[in-house]
Amino acid sequence: MRRLLPVLLLAVPALAWAAPDAASTPRQAACEYSRPSAETLLAPDAVLDPEPRQARAVVPAATKPKPWPRAAAARAGTASCRACSAEPVTGLLARWLRPRPPTIDAAQWQAACAQLPWVAALDRSRRERLQLLAAQFLRQKTLTPLGGLELDPGQRLQLAALCCLPLLELGQAGLRGWSQLLVYPEAFRVRRSHVDAAGVLHEWDDELIGEAWDQGPLILSWADVQADIAEPDAGFCVAVHEMAHKLDALDGELDGTPLLPARWQREWARDFQRAYDRFCADVDAGRETALDPYAAEAPEEFFAVASEYHFSAPALLAEAMPTVAVHLTRFYGPSPLL
Repeated sequence: MRRLLPVLLLAVPALAWAAPDAASTPRQAACEYSRPSAETLLAPDAVLDPEPRQARAVVPAATKPKPWPRAAAARAGTASCRACSAEPVTGLLARWLRPRPPTIDAAQWQAACAQLPWVAALDRSRRERLQLLAAQFLRQKTLTPLGGLELDPGQRLQLAALCCLPLLELGQAGLRGWSQLLVYPEAFRVRRSHVDAAGVLHEWDDELIGEAWDQGPLILSWADVQADIAEPDAGFCVAVHEMAHKLDALDGELDGTPLLPARWQREWARDFQRAYDRFCADVDAGRETALDPYAAEAPEEFFAVASEYHFSAPALLAEAMPTVAVHLTRFYGPSPLL
């Protein structure tokens, strides 16, 4: 809780405090992720489904893959205010009222490092950087277990560390735009509907292990998070996948290209487009692919799946798509498994 200084506040201009973003009623799902191995499902209202359902198979990509968006990334500007710079007392007061940086108990962090192969493989400086990011994550985000799931402090720290793995180079800016992490015990079910050109309503159930909403919550299956930890080099990491979508959306467009400097953005769009086109052609032709065929569904899914491989199967990614691997190494930093 912030302490108040009535006397000082009378002598200085009013301070504007930024409220955390609200994510209680997301507008639409930005991305969802289903894995063919998911078996036990939960309804979105967190009521356990007594009968397991077969997880949906991967839908092949369209014959003509979606074009990679090449629009320039939007950038946030900063405004200068003479009144702010001319009032040193205001700045001192703001710094005094600013909460201290969050910390994580050293023993608890060491335990989390031992349980997460990707974190254990980081060098000391990057592991310390991740610790600070995880502490910020736990301070800024509301972590809500659903469907009877209970998470102890150590398990919450695991989730925070996994979600912050893709932020080692970008830093705290990657946490902007959302405020809540929802965690189901296992795969969960969402109801979809679509009205086609003929006006016919189509409804179906999607079974998912992860989902990222536009300016809304990030949703994970705890069982699949644990499965990823058990096989850290299998090419899967649902927490990284969904965080990649959050980073992708920072420029206002979920299109497979995160917020980048203009020149790098053009190079990224060109190289990812070529790799995506080749990948979609292989999937459409029924050829075996190095990456999960789910990556062919859209450019944003291609980016998210490739991000999983960067952290969990980097050598395979570098062999199959060397140019994509170079971009991801520049964006995320070196893979801890290399």
